[in-house]
Amino acid sequence: MTQVMKGIRMLEVAQFTFVPAAGAVLTDWGADVIKIEHPIRGDAQRGIKELQRFAVDQRRNALMQHPNRGKRSVGIDVSTPEGQELIYEIAKTCDIFLTNYLPAQRQKLKIDIEHIRAANPNIIYVRGSAYGDKGPEREKGGFDSTAYWARGGSSILVTPKELDGPLLQPGPAYGDTIGGMNIAGGIAAALFHRERTGEATEVDVSLLSSGVWATACSVDVCMEMGTNPFQNALPGTTAVGTNPFMGVFKTSDGGFINLTVLSPGPVLEDTFTHLGLANLMEDERFNTVEKVMENAAAAHSLVVEAIAAKPFGYWVQHLKTMRGQWAMYQSPADVGTDEQVLANDLIFEVESADGGAPIKLVASPVQFNREPITNTRAPEASEHTELFLMELGVEWDRIEELKTKGAIA
Repeated sequence: MTQVMKGIRMLEVAQFTFVPAAGAVLTDWGADVIKIEHPIRGDAQRGIKELQRFAVDQRRNALMQHPNRGKRSVGIDVSTPEGQELIYEIAKTCDIFLTNYLPAQRQKLKIDIEHIRAANPNIIYVRGSAYGDKGPEREKGGFDSTAYWARGGSSILVTPKELDGPLLQPGPAYGDTIGGMNIAGGIAAALFHRERTGEATEVDVSLLSSGVWATACSVDVCMEMGTNPFQNALPGTTAVGTNPFMGVFKTSDGGFINLTVLSPGPVLEDTFTHLGLANLMEDERFNTVEKVMENAAAAHSLVVEAIAAKPFGYWVQHLKTMRGQWAMYQSPADVGTDEQVLANDLIFEVESADGGAPIKLVASPVQFNREPITNTRAPEASEHTELFLMELGVEWDRIEELKTKGAIA
């Protein structure tokens, strides 16, 4: 695999998924990411024991593997003077410092930009936050369910007005993972800028900025119109415009197919044929795109009936040769075995710390030279402390002393 970040080292003082996910992307790209964890507690995310009422196996914890694969874990208590001194020593060897600690905590722990830049003036300083590092809420924490999904506009945008409340975000770490990719992109740009100009910049990405970017086209329209024109239809309702080949269609066994044949004119006959409605090309109501538009409601009803007459598996296979755009609705469990996902190397495996079967993970979405991502598992808490500090040049007597003081694991 082409490791475009090989030779780059990042110091990560962060927890949970949003910001650590950026570090995971960089390890996918070949960077050396040193993850600092508390010597006793580790990353707070390691403490999650249950997900959706299912017990989490801590040795095969996908919630830790996803944002932490490929990293080295070093256990340092950053609240101690000895721990802070170690952070500065590590920072001197790094290109990037990444954190999601809030401003007051950064100051208390002496890891804010002035502290890290005093150790390494050329380091790129990266902050990930809930609501940004400016404004009245810069000290406010948050999660993707709050800052990204709720406040960024996604939830209201997808919620039909007939419902009694907004829809929850789709699964854990949804905005976290998207936001982490945004941070990784910002880091790449900052590294490029430093290479070209010698200037080390600051990088800021928030869950709020990521959430607003996700709804940007809708927000742009709302600002231009001065109102919210968007109304998401309640599932099961029919809202037919002039194109009968748009929308969600239910199969005979309860699956769902999305048709988005945006410009049906050039593919009208092909579309009707694939839907088992080739005879409609001989019907004067439907044999041109103009007539289909005039009789869209009637055509839509026929499409609904046609798709409802056969099972999901039939349509998934049968529509593969259709020229117009379509897709099957899949659960996350389905995505992991999707043939196109697998063909594009979007799933890879890492070894498991328990010695069991490999753990399957989703690869970060960027590939270089068409090569698949390869990586190693997430570290156990503080797994690399001694070896890394010795690599850094710390003498064994000092390591023992730091252990005795509780500054390291």
